[in-house]
Amino acid sequence: MALPEYGRSIQNMVDYAITIKDKEERQWCANTIIDIMGNMFPLYRDVPEFKHKLWDHLAIMSDYKLDIDYPYEIVPKESLHMKPNHIPYSNHHMRYRHYGKTLEKLIKVASDMEDGDEKDNLVALICNHMRKDYLQWNKDGMDDQKVADDLNELSRGKLKFTEETKELMLDRIEAYCKPKASSQNNPSNQGGKPQYNRNNNKRKY
Repeated sequence: MALPEYGRSIQNMVDYAITIKDKEERQWCANTIIDIMGNMFPLYRDVPEFKHKLWDHLAIMSDYKLDIDYPYEIVPKESLHMKPNHIPYSNHHMRYRHYGKTLEKLIKVASDMEDGDEKDNLVALICNHMRKDYLQWNKDGMDDQKVADDLNELSRGKLKFTEETKELMLDRIEAYCKPKASSQNNPSNQGGKPQYNRNNNKRKY
């Protein structure tokens, strides 16, 4: 079978449609087959692009021998055996692959920025991501000096991982990780400590 996913029954219908001599009846039979094929994929059967694909599949299953009026331009038979164009791999050189290409672009953007709060915040964001990426590859622990050296190298000495940068990172983390006000004002939270419902520990049957 040309397209086994449709099953033997659909293929038999297509083979029978080819043998029909009356073109009007052959057209009616092809439309019916398309409806049956569409019912196999109810989520997509009314999508125009999918309807086009069904008619392509009908032509393929008939080995292009089904003489009917196709409502779409059918994919040429020759193109079925053509090899796709070669997709070249990116040859972008990365000094440290664990940081990734996007982070290198961010470092370049930050290097070209004028000094100020916006640049300081971006550098803090970059350093935070570098620390996370470093931990992904080194499970033994964090080495801020290594991150500082890598940042200095990748930015060609234009960016520094300083104590001020680290303080700004901590401020950003604290700002984004504050508990919600609703949890602070919840009467069930006494002394700032969350209270747990003991009933949750009971086994349910």
